[in-house]
Amino acid sequence: MLTLSRLTKRYAKGDAALTDVSLEVPAGQVVGLIGPSGAGKSTLIRCVNRLVEPTSGAVRLGALDVTALSRSGLRKARRRMGMIFQEYALVERLSVMENVLSGRLGYVGFWRAFLRRFPQADVDRAFAVLERVGLLDHVDKRADELSGGQRQRVGIARALVQEPDLLLVDEPTASLDPKTSRQIMRLIVEVCAERQLAAIVNIHDVALAQMFVERIVGLKAGRIVFDGPPDTLDAAALTAIYGEEDWSRTIRDADDADEGPDEADEEAPRAPRPAALGARAL
Repeated sequence: MLTLSRLTKRYAKGDAALTDVSLEVPAGQVVGLIGPSGAGKSTLIRCVNRLVEPTSGAVRLGALDVTALSRSGLRKARRRMGMIFQEYALVERLSVMENVLSGRLGYVGFWRAFLRRFPQADVDRAFAVLERVGLLDHVDKRADELSGGQRQRVGIARALVQEPDLLLVDEPTASLDPKTSRQIMRLIVEVCAERQLAAIVNIHDVALAQMFVERIVGLKAGRIVFDGPPDTLDAAALTAIYGEEDWSRTIRDADDADEGPDEADEEAPRAPRPAALGARAL
């Protein structure tokens, strides 16, 4: 379980990106993090793995207090936290396999990593995750030969090969077309269910979040203003998160998407959604 306790990030000039954020994400649950630009979504994700240092509060992964770790302890802890980036963060000139194996860098020595001589067990693990994400036929392709959706699948495979307990996902569909976006979100939800991974997905597309995740957390000005299942994200909740707007179309789009699967959905059925949590009025 991931536990955030009164997490706060304040920058040198005094601007608060996060204020007293408390959140629990159990194993196997995917949380969609929504909110306007500047609400603190990316900061929250980066505070969890301390790419951004919190000003105060605590981040715990199971019994481990991440915020109290030394530099060497943090390196080990980051093995347990897979990160998936909006812009993929791949090495373009390297092959798909080499990019995926970079997820094992925290487990091998410097020279093995430098020479890209990974243990056979790591190579076998990489083949297994590439098969799971549908890229087994692209193992030897360079990253710059892939489509956007394929690149994001490489990013997912790289995170999974770490064998993490937690996925931190920053705008995984921002650069993708609608069909590919659905396929990527479906894949993330399915692998989290299969591996019992906790996950936080920073996502701008509200309808897409409602379609796939079991819990939505809304941030506004660095504070949680909504926490509940997708079907409770009504016009009042969206107004609290984003401000006044006619939200009827957004809600209708999400409802329409849930009415039935498209052809792509039939090829890869949606993972069953666990029992919904009650909405939390904030």
